[in-house]
Amino acid sequence: MAIRALIALAFGTLGLGITEYVAMGLLPYWSEDLQVDIAASGHAISAYALGVAVGAFMLVFMRRIKLKTILLCLVIVHIVGNALTALAPSYELLLPARFIAGLPHGSYFGVGSIIAQRIAAQGKGTSAVAIMTAGMTVANVFGVPLGTALAHTLSWRVIFYLVVLWGLLVLVSCARWVKDVGKIEDTGFRGQFAFLKQRAPWLVLAATLLGNAGIFCMQSYVSPLLTDLAGLKLEYVSAVLVAMGVCMVIFNLISGRICDIFTLGSAACWYQLTAVLLLGCIALLGEHTVICIVLVCLTAGMLFALSAPEQVSILRCAPGGLLLGAASVQAAFNLGNALGAYVGGLPFVFNLPLNLITVFGAGLALCGFIALFIYAHWDERKFSSMI
Repeated sequence: MAIRALIALAFGTLGLGITEYVAMGLLPYWSEDLQVDIAASGHAISAYALGVAVGAFMLVFMRRIKLKTILLCLVIVHIVGNALTALAPSYELLLPARFIAGLPHGSYFGVGSIIAQRIAAQGKGTSAVAIMTAGMTVANVFGVPLGTALAHTLSWRVIFYLVVLWGLLVLVSCARWVKDVGKIEDTGFRGQFAFLKQRAPWLVLAATLLGNAGIFCMQSYVSPLLTDLAGLKLEYVSAVLVAMGVCMVIFNLISGRICDIFTLGSAACWYQLTAVLLLGCIALLGEHTVICIVLVCLTAGMLFALSAPEQVSILRCAPGGLLLGAASVQAAFNLGNALGAYVGGLPFVFNLPLNLITVFGAGLALCGFIALFIYAHWDERKFSSMI
């Protein structure tokens, strides 16, 4: 396995992760500095998400370009987007800057997953993708606290300057360490969509969307769950968030190893079923502080345990349309995040008990498990492991 190339790819996902997650802690600073309310500053998060969705599907027009060239171009767009964000003098310019910063996010994961599969040793493809994704999990551990601390002591712009410098390191690392793995098979524009005529990719995409949505019901409202349901003091929530990030790192790497031993669908099924049970247990036992903390950390870990096998699964069942498959799964991840945040917020809208947050989440995750179960038992064996 070309470990240096995978580390370079992981450097990239770390930068992307910080760019995405740091916004959660910067809303008050954007509001104060750019003279808008909190709700308006939250639109900067939506602008980034819109950029992710648009950028991911731009891959379908890049089928004739070498994968490494696409990767380097995406890193350059990432650098430009964060530089524009750091320099944005007004709210009106912050939004397009965040949109540009979001453009390479999904595409980088898609292209990076294909490259990681091609440079990995035989039978180690999922581990390779997990190593690439590790940067995203590490960003969860310190990205938000670092950005918030810098915004409080210096300026919210500092974290984006640091991300720009990190992006330059990523650009050099990828240029030097990631070898040229060629292009994807060019089946023409329409040929890229041919794989969607089969059931398998739709099952994987549905499982990705619904599974992510279920866990994000908890993830989006973890602070009120910990404080109002479990009775944890607010000052300790940040420590739990760090612990959740650590679980994401560990579970992601362990998952990659397990998926190299067992079939992807079977492993993902077990992860998804575990997430369903954990979400249900939070609803039943969440009033006990220590138990709730343990359960939310384990559930957060399942989010990234599922990430690598789902990314690799969609590539395996997208022959002739690898870039579209890679884009589609990134869209499914992000739509799942949005759906989970919406459904998880329903108890607040209708003044329902807080434990229904994870009840709704368990229901969505169960639907994701059913989709994965059908894929694993009736469809997965039809597809080659070669990317």
